[in-house]
Amino acid sequence: MAITNGGVEESVEAIAGALGHGVSVEDLDGVLLGYSSHQSTADQVRVNFLLSKKVPADVSAWQLSHGIATAVRPVVVPANEQLGMLGRVCVPLLVRGFRVGYLWVIHEAEESPHAILQALPGIRDRLDRLAELLLDTNTPESEARRRREAQFLAACAGDPDAVDAVAGWPEVHGRAPWVVGTVMERIEDPDMALAELADPEAGVLLQRISALQATVGIRPALFSAGAQLHAVVLFRDLPGRTEHEVVLKRYGAEISLRGGHPERPDMLGLSEPFADLRRLPEAYAQSKSAVQAAAVDPGIGPLVDYRNTGVYQFLAASPRPAAPESVYFADLAEQDRNGELLPVLELLYDTDGSVADVAARLHLHRSSVYNRLARIRSIIGADPLRGRVRLELHLAMKAVRWANRPRI
Repeated sequence: MAITNGGVEESVEAIAGALGHGVSVEDLDGVLLGYSSHQSTADQVRVNFLLSKKVPADVSAWQLSHGIATAVRPVVVPANEQLGMLGRVCVPLLVRGFRVGYLWVIHEAEESPHAILQALPGIRDRLDRLAELLLDTNTPESEARRRREAQFLAACAGDPDAVDAVAGWPEVHGRAPWVVGTVMERIEDPDMALAELADPEAGVLLQRISALQATVGIRPALFSAGAQLHAVVLFRDLPGRTEHEVVLKRYGAEISLRGGHPERPDMLGLSEPFADLRRLPEAYAQSKSAVQAAAVDPGIGPLVDYRNTGVYQFLAASPRPAAPESVYFADLAEQDRNGELLPVLELLYDTDGSVADVAARLHLHRSSVYNRLARIRSIIGADPLRGRVRLELHLAMKAVRWANRPRI
């Protein structure tokens, strides 16, 4: 075997034993991932492949000419005497519709491939298990996947050549309108945040694998990529948010499992829909702003559209928003050392002035809410629930929150 993963090795050997033929597994780049010890049938192509660990260009062209790159069922690839190649059966390995590699079964020149094809349904569970293992271990690290993710992130950052390239991808072309999603965890412990910044490469790999696992088989999810502290997903804009909620739930479970920590609140920010891929960088910025707003303001909710982030749209528009220079807010913050007044006032603003809702949310009696409002009036010398004073204080509170947003 060429792979060191024990589960993959056992899976390949079990498949070879069940079929009575030697098998090999390669990734989407044509790189050898593993082969069975049963190799009674071999040709020059197989021998060279096992030695070089890479499918030669002419052999790859012959295989691709038979449609293996888009096939979802086994494909019979006939012999090619010029290449010194016997016939073989290619089994596409897919996980919930996502292609992770190919299993190859070679047969003798006088042997019909039909016996192999007839045996494959009986080992469907083993093939599915192998595909799951490849998705988990090899797919995120394949050269093709790394190259495409880097190109996608470059397009999100505004590289026009990368935008043009992504626009031509089969899974993207003709699928407009699109929506960009940024997904991340809420990390409130500063020490944990520093620890996760200590190993950037590990952070990127964790995000890449978690996003890939979270989006496989999700109908509107077209592509995902991982950055150090967040992942980016390109969705097709379809009605509803049910499948986005599934992505969010899966992402949280995956990143917790692979990061070795309990599940933490995770958030997904979605951009406005767009039909021109040249607007991808703008949409990416919107999705980041949305998830940052969700990170600093739990009242927004874990799944948020950019258009529903309210005043954070204005705060995000300035690269360096000024600190809140409100006299009323400064006076109130100075006197609110126990944190009893500002939370009441902000929640009152956020719930459209409903004292009953604020009392219920903060587990207070309504009279306590009214008493705190009276204290606020006394401190600032103005009614905090009226006109410009209300606007000023509410904006100052959101500006303080925004200043503490995660930088991604």
